[in-house]
Amino acid sequence: MKVLGVSGSPISNSNTDRAVKAILDATGLEAEFIKLSDYKFSGCMHCLKCVYTNKCAITDDDGPMLIEKAREAAAIVIGGWTPYSSLDSRTKAFMERCFANRHLKNYMKGKPAVSVVTHAAPEENLELPQAASMGQNSIMYYMMEEGMNYLGGVKVMGNVPCIRCGVGDTCEISGLKMLLGPTATVAKAGVNNFEDQPSMEEASRLGRLITEILKKEV
Repeated sequence: MKVLGVSGSPISNSNTDRAVKAILDATGLEAEFIKLSDYKFSGCMHCLKCVYTNKCAITDDDGPMLIEKAREAAAIVIGGWTPYSSLDSRTKAFMERCFANRHLKNYMKGKPAVSVVTHAAPEENLELPQAASMGQNSIMYYMMEEGMNYLGGVKVMGNVPCIRCGVGDTCEISGLKMLLGPTATVAKAGVNNFEDQPSMEEASRLGRLITEILKKEV
């Protein structure tokens, strides 16, 4: 039994990466981690040529390989981040391309599935876009619509890019100030790490739950 973990974050060793890996580690099972930015692929063309073959008609990129890895996995963990308060393009494109796993044979049906979403907008501030919920819903609805056994999700407080862009303190439209207030500075904001958050415990719980379910199915 292999558990597949997918991260849409392009940042090396990001909070998203580490959260996905924490879930994989907690399963204690054979696992594979895929960082989507390491591969070249586009979104679905909606040509429907995969209906009877379950094979994607786009063959000149890494899409077919990614589709096959999702198909072969016993369980899947998908992690994305939330630029402009919505799910990132790589994660969305990966899910779209996995449409080839859907038809007739329903390859993803019943697989234990977990979502991970990294966001920078505090959820308690209702005046801000609810990026965490919107990102989580995008992954959750994909999993549910494919008939997977959605077990739950992990929300991770990440870091707005303005923290490390170099002009976060002076930019007129700094996301840092939009999210944390007009007096916010890079120094005051600090850096959010997944390992310091309650979501670390939830990641471990969901990893163990994946194992519990898979062992019952053996």
